[in-house]
Order: sequence, then structure tokens, then C-alpha cells
Amino acid sequence: MTGTTLLSELPRILAALFLVVLAAGVSRWQQLDLEKQMLVAVVRAFIQLTLIGYALNIIFAADNPAAILLILAVMTSIASYTSGKRGQGTPHATRVAALAITFGAALTLGLLVGLRVFTFTAQQIIPIAGMVIGNSMNVCSLVMRRMKDEIKGRQLEIETALALGATRQQAVRPHLKTALQSGMMPIVDSTKTVGLIQLPGAMTGMILAGASPLEAVQLQMIVMYMLIGAAALTGLAAAWLSYRQFFTASHQLVDA
Repeated sequence: MTGTTLLSELPRILAALFLVVLAAGVSRWQQLDLEKQMLVAVVRAFIQLTLIGYALNIIFAADNPAAILLILAVMTSIASYTSGKRGQGTPHATRVAALAITFGAALTLGLLVGLRVFTFTAQQIIPIAGMVIGNSMNVCSLVMRRMKDEIKGRQLEIETALALGATRQQAVRPHLKTALQSGMMPIVDSTKTVGLIQLPGAMTGMILAGASPLEAVQLQMIVMYMLIGAAALTGLAAAWLSYRQFFTASHQLVDA
């Protein structure tokens, strides 16, 4: 598909759209009331992907480090806002998400560049950053939600531990572990079954673009390993930051 334009691929896109029409038909038949949401999702996806496609063409051609950093900052900001919304119930959820996602994504991307797995060019960093930041967003959301549920559901247990002289970290340590496991398990499970149940996106994309299966496998290995690392770093930061929002500096439980 090298050198193709959006207009040249429009017939294929419209053909694939038939599956959305089919899904809308199922929704209407079963009275799920999802047709409008599907329409909005399809239109938004088309507009957003078209715009980002043309924008990336310009950015890839310029290959300017400042432009790359600007794109990464925008991606991180949107991910932080989205994760903060999902983590409602955690005090200062958006700020927690911003710090955790930035920490996990920046350290992961920094190591990948530092170890020469990827070079700091627009064509390599932006797609990889999209996967890392998107994964970090999901992990952060899961950890914050689970941390909130653990603290609210175990309030009496935590307050008892505090009354017996435990610090806030000691009182929530088992729940922090549970929250971190909750955030990391999806990517760990996905890595266990990769290649057996599904061919992941990066691998599928390379094969469809004409790369050999072995080349696609090599890239997919790197992607899965980096996503596990990003999940661990982001999840740890999210768990550590989110639980602290429920305590005062004097180790008293609040807002639970």
C-alpha cells in the first residue's frame, strides 16, 4: 500500500464499513440502542485518523525533534485527561494520571532510544509512543479505580491498622499490591497468548504492508516487551500516587 492515498483506498474502506452496518443491524434487532453511538464512533474515527494521517505526513517529512516532542506532549495530555476521567473518585485523579503516565512513558521511551532499540526520528518514535502512552493510560485507569475501590471497601480494616500504629503505606500495602496486579494483568495475559489466539496489531500491520513474518515477529516481540515495562512503571507510579491522595500528611484516612 506504499504511496497510496486516502481516496484510492476509499472503496476498501467503504467495503469494510459494511461490517459496521451489520453491527448496527444486530444492535437494532436486539434493541441495544447502540446505533447512534456506533455512527458517532465511526465518523469520529474517520475524521481523527484522516487528520492524524495528513499531520504525520508533514511531521515525518520535517522530522523535527521539537515537533516530535510537541506531539508526545499532546498525546500524553489527552491520555492523562482521559485516564483522570476514568479514575473519578480518586482525589486529583487527572494530576495523578498525568504524573504516572508521563513517568512510565518517558522512562520507557528513553530506555528504548538509549539502548538503540529505536532511533529518535518521527517515523519511529511517534507510532511507538502511541502504543506506549495508550497502554500506560489503560494501566493507570485500572490501577486508580482498583485503588479507590480497595480503600473504600476496606476502610475499617485500614483505619484499624492506622489505630494500631501502622503508617499509611503499611496499612494499604496489601491493597496497593492488588491494585497494581489489576493494572498489569491484562498486558501480561495478552503477552502469554500472543501468536496463539491472535496476531497483534503491529505484527498484522507489517505483514499486510508486505514485510516477512519473521520481521513482523521481531518487531512484535519488542512491542510486547516494552508494553510490559511501561505497564510496570506506570502502574507502580499510579498506585503509589493514588493511595497517597486518600491520606493526610499525618497518616489519617480521608475522603474514603
